[in-house]
Amino acid sequence: MSETVGLSPTGDGPPARPQPLPILASSDGDPGGSGPIAVPDHTRGSIAGSDAKASVITGVSNGADWLARYSSSLMGVFGTPQRVLVRGAGCLVWDADGKEYLDLLGGIAVNALGHAHPFVTSVISSQLATLGHVSNFFTSPTQIALAEKLLALSKAPAGSKVFFANSGTEANEAAFKLARRNNSDGKRTKIIALEGAFHGRTMGALALTAKEAYRAPFEPLPGGVVHIPFGDIEALRAAVDDSTAAVFLEPIQGEAGVRPLSAEYLQAAREVTTAAGALLILDEVQTGIGRTGKWLASEDAGIVPDAVTLAKGLGGGFPVGALVTFGSTTSALLTAGQHGTTFGGNPVATAAALATLHAIESQGVLQNVLSVGDHLREGLAAVEAVTEVRGEGLLIGFDVNADIAPAMVTAALDAGFIINSPGPRTIRLAPPLILTIDQADRFLDALPTLIATATANTAKDTQ
Repeated sequence: MSETVGLSPTGDGPPARPQPLPILASSDGDPGGSGPIAVPDHTRGSIAGSDAKASVITGVSNGADWLARYSSSLMGVFGTPQRVLVRGAGCLVWDADGKEYLDLLGGIAVNALGHAHPFVTSVISSQLATLGHVSNFFTSPTQIALAEKLLALSKAPAGSKVFFANSGTEANEAAFKLARRNNSDGKRTKIIALEGAFHGRTMGALALTAKEAYRAPFEPLPGGVVHIPFGDIEALRAAVDDSTAAVFLEPIQGEAGVRPLSAEYLQAAREVTTAAGALLILDEVQTGIGRTGKWLASEDAGIVPDAVTLAKGLGGGFPVGALVTFGSTTSALLTAGQHGTTFGGNPVATAAALATLHAIESQGVLQNVLSVGDHLREGLAAVEAVTEVRGEGLLIGFDVNADIAPAMVTAALDAGFIINSPGPRTIRLAPPLILTIDQADRFLDALPTLIATATANTAKDTQ
């Protein structure tokens, strides 16, 4: 890839043009160095706490006031927010009342390098000061460099291509349209997904998503999608035939409670889709970009898919998604004018992603994911009330022996931890990839008390 992230044109030009930001130069605080990841001072002023009297976000002193304003101005699609967060540094965040939390969810697997990573924020600032948005009538060096980088990291064969979007659901929406194009004879109308699947909430991605509560209010959804039992190879073999356009799989289902598919299942999926002429599309929105200690969770299966979708951790907190198509045949299915996006692949988003990938590569982050993930899973398995631990790297799900997971989320917040409960007995952890052993131990030490508190509170609520 190019040795600069914030490239600017050469030759004569305005003297005030911002200078490019070197991405590979080694200096204090730069991830090219060998020192620890720098964390900015969390006491720095934020917009919310500024003295700018003209700002509409001043004059509020606590979380309760902010939430009152939230309820009167934002749609209720997310319910009532759990807290009002105002700043972050590394794996820590602080709310509007000054309380500190260890973030073990990372914005749902988004903040790969934690909060306010100094290198990523400096790259974003430099790029925004150089070139922010150009539309897709044009391209930029950062867009091209990121596409090349993703093709290299995914070991994509010659002829492979990248389409940039702004989120995971948009990447899956593009993949849905790609699948529809795999229908030259007009007979390939079936798309297969799995029970428990979550691929997003826009209409095409929602059709792939299995949860009835998400689907029912918006039916009829785009047709032709069939959901088959999770992990059942024989059911997969029976379902894939010459009417199948594509099979969509998450290597690890995150929303369903962190349920991994076996390497044998992924290999079988590659075998049957190839035989039937169907596409194998892997949704690695949550599992990709180092989340499992590998660039892609599917690497160990030894297969080459037809397409992979990425987002979440790709931009280190900045919105960016991608559809990577493998090989020239699949990459030619969507042609000029058949898909597009205004903001996808803009210079700032692609610079943020380049900076994130470079920091992960240069600071040994993948090894940290493996070692801290192993430590965390071993510690969880040793807790008496924990009945099962699943996942890879720092995408972890664990079950407890009673329907107390939602109450555990509340107890954890009160104790200064951010976690998630995708099911009544299941907790999901997806912390920043820079989580330390000491931080993992803070949670493990607190977990028995969190379980006890949640158990007592749940019993009290049922009386």
